[in-house]
Amino acid sequence: MALFVEAAQLLRRSPRARWANWKFHVAFDARAGLMISTASIFDHQKNARRSILYRGFVSELFVPYMDLTEEWYYRTYLDAGEYGLGLCAVSLQPGTDCPANGVLMDGYFAGQDGKPVLTPNVFCIFERNAGDIMWRHTEFGIPDRVVTESRPEVTLVVRMVSAIGNYDYIFDWEFFQSGSIKVKVGLTGLLEIRGTNYTHKDEIDEEVYGNLLSENTIGAFHDHFITYHLDLDIDGQNNSFMKSFLKPVKTRHQSPRRSYWTVESEVAKTESEAQVKVGTTPVAELLVVNPNKKTRMGNLVGYRLIPASAVSPLMSEDDYPQIRAAFTEGNVWVTPYNMSEKWASGLFTDQSRGDDTLKTWTSRDREIENKDIVLWYTMGFHHVTYQEDFPLMPTISSSFELRPANFFESNPVLSVKSPENITIIDCTKMV
Repeated sequence: MALFVEAAQLLRRSPRARWANWKFHVAFDARAGLMISTASIFDHQKNARRSILYRGFVSELFVPYMDLTEEWYYRTYLDAGEYGLGLCAVSLQPGTDCPANGVLMDGYFAGQDGKPVLTPNVFCIFERNAGDIMWRHTEFGIPDRVVTESRPEVTLVVRMVSAIGNYDYIFDWEFFQSGSIKVKVGLTGLLEIRGTNYTHKDEIDEEVYGNLLSENTIGAFHDHFITYHLDLDIDGQNNSFMKSFLKPVKTRHQSPRRSYWTVESEVAKTESEAQVKVGTTPVAELLVVNPNKKTRMGNLVGYRLIPASAVSPLMSEDDYPQIRAAFTEGNVWVTPYNMSEKWASGLFTDQSRGDDTLKTWTSRDREIENKDIVLWYTMGFHHVTYQEDFPLMPTISSSFELRPANFFESNPVLSVKSPENITIIDCTKMV
């Protein structure tokens, strides 16, 4: 978009980003790395700017290896709290980590001596046009006419990469003109491997806690759990958490049909009622709503959380690493806002015995209805290693989406104009 191109020089000097109907703040933190805050969207239908996200960031990244040998059993890392995603953030490479249309930004954090430490080119902000369709329709219902309208999906991405030991983590926040925010994590880098005497799978006659990837090389099984702190302010500070269920209904003599499904919703009043294990709990929709705002149709204004995949820990709850990372036992937690509750693994993670974590905070079972609340979401990967992962792993990714749910009165991107005629280069004729 022209607006983004014109703002490029300003973005290099200012942490505030404005693009399309979005406005938000970009910050750099030694522990969390990339932080997005005060994200709001301009609603053309109401002619007003409306709040969505007060602050969002990675609160913790738990990586337990499943190798129980003497040299490996302790490798259960809490990367944000023990190492720092910001401290491990790297400079992005123009043209590869950051596309040609990207704007690179520096980041600073306080060193041990109190002086500012510069990480150049730590953020990349760029427009993405990957050929996706924002919306389209072909209408055949008009006599003697076929009408087709479509719009390309153009988004804005904010990116940071942290190289934590052997792994490189790619953190993306992607903003859509429709009001959605897609949060994505990509994993690449070198596998953590262990030497072995085995040179062929048929030789293995014991538990080796991984797969044989090459001669004398075991790739250990392990997990990645990324916990996000999402302080949502959906059209205002006081919000509620709602779970919606799809309920099948049998009918008799009302219709030739014999069944249908409907939606039943419940508002979580306390922290315990809000906990969700995605994939095991029969919940269809997870929403944060503003109970004090309704659309003209009478629906509560809200946003919904859409997970891309569901992963839960497989270690036993009495395993010491799992005690320290008990916050991964649920994918979704909701807490009342507390300025001291930022880090899911506790303030002093390296000294943690699991007594100051998100799970222990929620054991107080505080009220969360119509309060300033924080949504915590954990995505994850069970990494079964394969030969293609060795020695350097192609990127694998997962994500979740925050999507409007009766936030707007109607589709907010119907007014997006059709792009001007674009000259397509025939690459087959280029030498």
